[in-house]
Amino acid sequence: MTSHGGAGKATLGWDIGGAHLKAARVVDGRIAAVAQEPCPLWQGLDKLDAAFDALLARLGPADRHAATMTGELVDLFENRADGVARLSTVAARRCPGVRIYAGRDGFVDPAAAAGHADAIASANWHATAAFVGAAVPDALLVDMGSTTTDIIPVRAGRVAARGYTDAERLASGELVYTGATRTALMAIAPAVPVAGTLCGVAAEYFATMADANRILGRLDVGADQHPTADGRGKSVAESRLRLSRMVGRDVADLDEAGWTRVAEAFAEAQVRRVHDAAALALSASPLPADAPVVGCGIGRFAVAELARRLGRPYVDLSALLPVAPAEAARAASCAPAVAVALLAGG
Repeated sequence: MTSHGGAGKATLGWDIGGAHLKAARVVDGRIAAVAQEPCPLWQGLDKLDAAFDALLARLGPADRHAATMTGELVDLFENRADGVARLSTVAARRCPGVRIYAGRDGFVDPAAAAGHADAIASANWHATAAFVGAAVPDALLVDMGSTTTDIIPVRAGRVAARGYTDAERLASGELVYTGATRTALMAIAPAVPVAGTLCGVAAEYFATMADANRILGRLDVGADQHPTADGRGKSVAESRLRLSRMVGRDVADLDEAGWTRVAEAFAEAQVRRVHDAAALALSASPLPADAPVVGCGIGRFAVAELARRLGRPYVDLSALLPVAPAEAARAASCAPAVAVALLAGG
């Protein structure tokens, strides 16, 4: 169904990732529609064109376009600067007049992107944090997406992250390579409790966090847009089958409650890792005790649990956005696309 969000001055915000293309349509300052398409960019730029085709058909034309990106990191490109330049060229071709978000350098023309490659590369987190800082002066922004989790202190309305580039943020702990769907379970924990034993986890791509979260009933409809590890379906029963392989068992070895406990063990291991990273970030950038955790991304359920463990209020990003209830969940799941559209004057 095509959704153009009504008349008025429209801005389309784009988040060009390595696995998804996300877009938000903002009309006269309000979020009218949000959507995402799978985009396995490592397979070629034609995948990005196909994703643009789908989202432009759904969201319609706009007066302005603004884009941010993380896709420059995929192995399609020789290096990050090459990725920034080529993705900016595609964005310029598909979105007339598009401006590229360069974080601390503001918005730049696509033709100038190569000269701002370090500021543009993977700066989508900065767009979300800049928006949050204008709404909540002191907060810990945590965005758990399909693949990664961003942990960003906001202090006195300003982004207070210690790192900026991916390398700096990995070193500071503000970028954690763990997400709600695409992360392989072998990267979550080396061993998990199974039926009274601490069982080693197979170092094989048998299952992902999408399987664990599906078993736990935590995934929103449409959150998992990529093929499963074994190419089979996405039912809970098929997720249990994939999960069983991770611990060298057959599904019949445990009942449904037993497999739910195994899924819970992986979810617990993931949130502990994020908790450790959040504690590190807060030790470097202390925030007032009542400063909330602002959660976004498709893994917001885990962010809410993190806030509880930190003893801080939880605020869903959707509560800060000018958005109708029908689009609120999608807007919070695609935060950088929404943020870059609003920051561009949407």
